[in-house]
Amino acid sequence: MSDAMHMVCPNCGGVNSVPVDRLGRSPKCGKCKQPLFQAKAWPVNGQMFERQLTRSDIPVLVDFWAPWCGPCRMMAPAFEQAAIRLEPQVLLLKVNTEEEQAPAAQFGIRSIPTTILFVGGCEIDRVSGALDARGIVDWTRQVLARA
Repeated sequence: MSDAMHMVCPNCGGVNSVPVDRLGRSPKCGKCKQPLFQAKAWPVNGQMFERQLTRSDIPVLVDFWAPWCGPCRMMAPAFEQAAIRLEPQVLLLKVNTEEEQAPAAQFGIRSIPTTILFVGGCEIDRVSGALDARGIVDWTRQVLARA
């Protein structure tokens, strides 16, 4: 039997144990039956953000943004495109800093957009400013390779 990773369903918050060799085979949530990966960045509230960080074994890439921020709006499609290229190795989340001020304060977000990569619930690197899809993917892969 292969090793398994815990994966929090971005739909319902259920914690799933997924064999590593099945991550790329469109695993579904045991609770809500929705796909665990949908090649998109998931908007999350503070509670789901915390659950993803503390219960998921998969690396989590988070875009801290705000709706009034021009560079954030420019980067949004690129972040979605990056999700297509990074899943299932990385889960992408979006935290609206206007609606979810606690996570932004917890991680000292001073400028947006800020993208943070978490592994095992711990921040391993961050970048501030808008990136294109290639920049997001390349930066994420480089950081993971060093981790």
